[in-house]
Amino acid sequence: MKRKLQVFISSTFTDLIAERQAAVSAILKAGHIPAGMELFTSGDKSQMDTIKKWIDESDVYMLILGGRYGSMEPISGISYTELEYDYAVEQSKPLFAVVITEPALEAKIKLSGTTFFEKENPKELKLFRTKVLSNISSFFDDEKDIRLAVHESLSDFASSRELKGWVQADEVIDTKPLFEEIKKLSEENHNLKNTLAEQKSKILTNQSGQVENFEELANILKSVEIKIPGKINQGKDATQSLLDIFINNRDTIINGVTNSVAGSELEGFFYFNVCPKLQVHGLVENEKVVGVQYRRYTTTKAGLSFIAEFERRLFKVRQEEKKTDKKTNTKSETASSDENTVKKSASPKTTATDKKTKV
Repeated sequence: MKRKLQVFISSTFTDLIAERQAAVSAILKAGHIPAGMELFTSGDKSQMDTIKKWIDESDVYMLILGGRYGSMEPISGISYTELEYDYAVEQSKPLFAVVITEPALEAKIKLSGTTFFEKENPKELKLFRTKVLSNISSFFDDEKDIRLAVHESLSDFASSRELKGWVQADEVIDTKPLFEEIKKLSEENHNLKNTLAEQKSKILTNQSGQVENFEELANILKSVEIKIPGKINQGKDATQSLLDIFINNRDTIINGVTNSVAGSELEGFFYFNVCPKLQVHGLVENEKVVGVQYRRYTTTKAGLSFIAEFERRLFKVRQEEKKTDKKTNTKSETASSDENTVKKSASPKTTATDKKTKV
């Protein structure tokens, strides 16, 4: 599909009529579209607003700089030609310039008079010329050089994929069916994701809110080993199970883990190394945070249920341990009491025996 680039031609007018025509014909011959102020119609907008609009809508900006500075814009005191050039540079518009050589300018002045020479603002023209030559530019002696510069520059620009250009309507691919198919697939993908999330939630939590298959999931998380770099672990590399990391850092994960550039290395470790593995099991989910650039992992209902079940079982174990410790202490106290009783009962018998012996 061949693109036609729109080229905005900027220059002073009366002194460069032949040069502008050479540029226009070269652009047309190359299969592109010329645009310039001589092609515009008058309207309600100011001249500079109209110029900016056309530069914005063009793909390439071309400057032809001769021996005149050009008419001045009343407010800024800068010529329209220089304002056009500055605006194209500010907008990062692809551009090129052709600048008349000193011998060619002298020849034009000798042939046609001083109308081709800047008498009122020579200093401004010199500064503008220096500015232009510091960017992409070439010199011209005659119209042939201009046509050659147009051909070479547009050949380079036409190969750029960044420039949109114009294409014929019959060459444009009808993308409506593609958009319809993409929309359909997006809806199916969204529905499948919702179904998958529901299924994961059902695996973990039944209607009463109790966690199902807790033992199985806990064993799976326990079998997944995560390498912890020393830079977030007091300088020592370590390895922990996904279960231990999830439980030991549950408060952090419940509050939300982001990929914000302002976040700590530890938060980044949780976001990229831990949470994706928990997401596989439906324990956390990734969401877009409104009004900011970063995203956030939050604990799902299934994840909260898993943590609650873990804490419930942990509490039960600790209660059993307390009961066991209490029974052990009671037995120790009873044994000590019995020993003292034996000692006390044995003492009188010995005394009686001694008395009898003495007697």
